[in-house]
Amino acid sequence: MRETLEALRQSAVGAISASGSLEALDALRVKYLGKKGELTAILKMMGKLSPEERPVMSQLANEVRAQVERALEEKKAALESQALAARLEAEALDVTMPGRAVTLGHRHPMYIALDEIKEIFIGMGFTVLDGPEVELAELNFDRLNAGEGHPSRDWSDTFYFDEDSRVMLRSQTSPMQVRAMDSMPLPIRIIAPGRVYRKDEVDATHSPMFHQVEGMVIDKGVTMADLKGTLNTLVEALYGKGTKTRFRPHHFPFTEPSCEMDVQCHKCGGVGCPTCKGEGWIELLGAGMIHPRVLEMAGIDTDVYSGWAFGIGLERTAMRRFKIADLRLIFENDVRFLHQF
Repeated sequence: MRETLEALRQSAVGAISASGSLEALDALRVKYLGKKGELTAILKMMGKLSPEERPVMSQLANEVRAQVERALEEKKAALESQALAARLEAEALDVTMPGRAVTLGHRHPMYIALDEIKEIFIGMGFTVLDGPEVELAELNFDRLNAGEGHPSRDWSDTFYFDEDSRVMLRSQTSPMQVRAMDSMPLPIRIIAPGRVYRKDEVDATHSPMFHQVEGMVIDKGVTMADLKGTLNTLVEALYGKGTKTRFRPHHFPFTEPSCEMDVQCHKCGGVGCPTCKGEGWIELLGAGMIHPRVLEMAGIDTDVYSGWAFGIGLERTAMRRFKIADLRLIFENDVRFLHQF
C-alpha cells in the first residue's frame, strides 16, 4: 500500500502542476480526492491491514492528502492570477484613441410648449406656481364651488385614496388658485402647470394622466374682455398671427359666466377629420369669470375685486403647436417620433 500511496502522490502532484485551467484543476480534485476518487479507494483498503500497519499507512495517507490539497490550492491561486492578468491586458484602455461622441437629448415637445406658455405669461407679469399632485377634495372641489353630488366628484371620474373621498389625485391644477387666494396678496396673476388625473379612456385626444396649465387673475375691474384678449394673445403667440379661435358658452361651477375656447383643427384646417372628430375644431381650454362664491370663500370682497380663470390642456396645446395627430404619441416615448423635435 505504501507504494500505491507514493505513486498516487507523484501522479497527482505532476498532473496538478501540468494543469492549464481551473476547469481541468477541479476535475483533478474530483479524480484524486472526491468521494469516488483514487485516494478514497485506497483508504477503503485500510481494513485489510494488520493492526501494526494501519496507523503507519493512515499517517502516510493523511500526508498524501495534505500535499495534494496544498498543490491544488497553489495551482488554483496561480491560475486565477494568470486569468486576472490576461483580463486586465485584454480590457486595457487605449487613452490615445478618440472618444465616442456623446449624444445629448433634447426637450420633449410637450415641455417645449410648456416653456413657451410660461415665457408668454411671465412676459405679461404672471407668477408660476407649483403644487402637490395628491390633493384634498376640499381644495379640488369644495372651495371651487363643486359641492357634494357634482358629477366630477364621482368615483367613476376621480382617483380617490380613501373611502371618504377626501384625499385624491388632483383632477385639475385649479386647487393652486385656491392656495394662491389664501396665501398671496391682491392683485393676483398666476399660472399653475402640472400633472392631473381623470378616469378617461385613452384615445387620440384623451389620457387618464395628462398635464394642465391653470391661469388666474384677480384685480379691480377685471372683465370677460380681459380674459378673451389674454387667451387670444396666448394662442397667437403659440400658433401664429391670425390663428382662428371660437368661444362657446359652457358651465363650470367655479366660473360664471363660463366658456370653452376651441382652435381650428391643425390637421384638416377646419374641414373635419379623426383628430377633431369631424368637427373642424379642437377644444383647447375652459375658462370664465371666477364665481363670486369662490372669491367669498377665500375672503375676497366681490364688491371690489373680480377675476377670471382658465385651464388649458398642455398635450392638446403641443398637438396643435407641432401638428401631432394622436395624443398617444406624446406618451409612448418612441425615439423615432421624439427625434423630430
